[in-house]
Amino acid sequence: MKALVYHGPGQKAWEEVPDPTVQADTDAIVRVDAVTICGTDLHILKGDVPAVTDGRTLGHEAVGTVTEVGAGVKNVAVGDRVLVSCITACGSCRFCREGSYGQCLGGGGWILGHLVDGTQAEYVRVPFADTSTFKIPDGVSDEEVLMLADIGPTGYEVGVLNGRVSPGDTVVVVGAGPIGLSVIMGAQLFSPAHIVAVDLADSRLEAAKQFGADVTVNPSRDDAGEVVRALTDGLGADVAVEAVGIPESFEQCTALVRPGGTVANVGVHGAPATLHLEDLWIKNVTITTGLVDTYSTPTLLKLVARHQIDLGRFVTHRFPMSSFLEAYDVFSAASETRALKVVLTR
Repeated sequence: MKALVYHGPGQKAWEEVPDPTVQADTDAIVRVDAVTICGTDLHILKGDVPAVTDGRTLGHEAVGTVTEVGAGVKNVAVGDRVLVSCITACGSCRFCREGSYGQCLGGGGWILGHLVDGTQAEYVRVPFADTSTFKIPDGVSDEEVLMLADIGPTGYEVGVLNGRVSPGDTVVVVGAGPIGLSVIMGAQLFSPAHIVAVDLADSRLEAAKQFGADVTVNPSRDDAGEVVRALTDGLGADVAVEAVGIPESFEQCTALVRPGGTVANVGVHGAPATLHLEDLWIKNVTITTGLVDTYSTPTLLKLVARHQIDLGRFVTHRFPMSSFLEAYDVFSAASETRALKVVLTR
C-alpha cells in the first residue's frame, strides 16, 4: 500500500510500505476512506517531536471501513464505518478508567503517527479498536465526522472545558487556525458575552468571524490588550486560550487574562516559554495544559448528527490520496492558500 512516511525533519514521501496486519487480538485494520493533515504533523516535520523516528507513517485522524478485526474485538465488525480517534485507549489502566485517555498507561494515548504507524495511508492498524474507534451515525458525512478525530474534541476539551468558559464571559483565542476556530465554535455553546480572535493573518480573522468571533484583532495593527481591556472595564479576559504553540502567544495570553481568570494552553510547543510568575503569582490565575482525551467525542457526534454544530465548514481543500505532497504544501502555506483543513480521499 501507499503511505505518507516521515524521513527526518523536513523530509517526507508518499511511498510503498507493507500492508498493516493484526498484531494483537484487540486490533482492527481499517481501510482509510478520508484522512486529513494536522498542525501537529507540521510540528513533527519541523523536528519538534523527536519521538517520531525515520520511517514512521504520519497521521492520527481518519474515517474508514473496518476490513479485519482481531479475535478479541467485540464492538466493531468488518464492514463498519468508523471514526479513528487521534487518541488510542486501552480502556483498563488508571487513566483510562478516569476518562483521561490521552495519558493511557496500557499502550495507548497519542500513538498513531507518533509511536506507531498512523492514518495517512491506504490502510491503518488501530490498536484497542473497541475503545479507540467510534461507529458513525447514519446521515453524517465523512468530512463532518473526520473533524471529530482531533480538532473538534481538542478545541472543546483543552480550550473550552479546561478554560471553564461560562455564560457572559469574555473569551480571547490567540491563534485562529483550525484549533482556534474549534475553540470559538465550542465556546459558543456556553453563551459568552464576547469571543475575541487574535491572529496575524487577516484571512484567518475573517474565518474567525464566520465561526462566531464578534471581535477580531490583528496585532500588527492593533493592541490586543487595549481591545480586551475596553471590553472588560479594564479587567482582562475571563478566559485566554493559546492555540498557536509558540512562546510569544502563550506569554500574550498570560498578559491578557484578568485576575482570577484562566489561561488554557492548547498549542503544541517546541520551545520553552517564559512564565512570568513575578506578575502572575498575586493574580489567582489558573493555567491549564493538556493533550486531548477525546472523552467528549460521543457528545460531539450527537451534536453533529443533530446538525447543532457544523464541522464540514472547516474543509477548504480536497485532494485524492495520490496528491498527499501537494496537500501538505497547501496546508503548510495556509496564510497564502487560506487552507483550514484539507481532506484526502481514496
